[in-house]
Amino acid sequence: MSTSEIDASVRAELNRLRESIDNIDAAVVHMLAERFKATQQVGRLKADHKLPPADPARETRQIARLRQLAQSANLDPAFAEKLLNFIIAEVIRHHERIAEETENASGA
Repeated sequence: MSTSEIDASVRAELNRLRESIDNIDAAVVHMLAERFKATQQVGRLKADHKLPPADPARETRQIARLRQLAQSANLDPAFAEKLLNFIIAEVIRHHERIAEETENASGA
């Protein structure tokens, strides 16, 4: 069955739900952008004080915390952990780049 063959009321409901999904996706992107702005500041602070880009103990705590939040929100905790691991890997990559840029700028 093609979309054009769907009953008008079903099509309207489908469109309404998809618009909601689109709005949520936009909010997620904006929230991630805000998160990465904060983690960039953390990366600069770490680089300025020669701290390591990764903090495995905090990462472990954050994963456990996010799994609990996911479970209470009826979201698969394994999915939430995969998502956070992806984000953490990107943050660490940014922190490593910031550390390298800071080191190169200082002539060390």
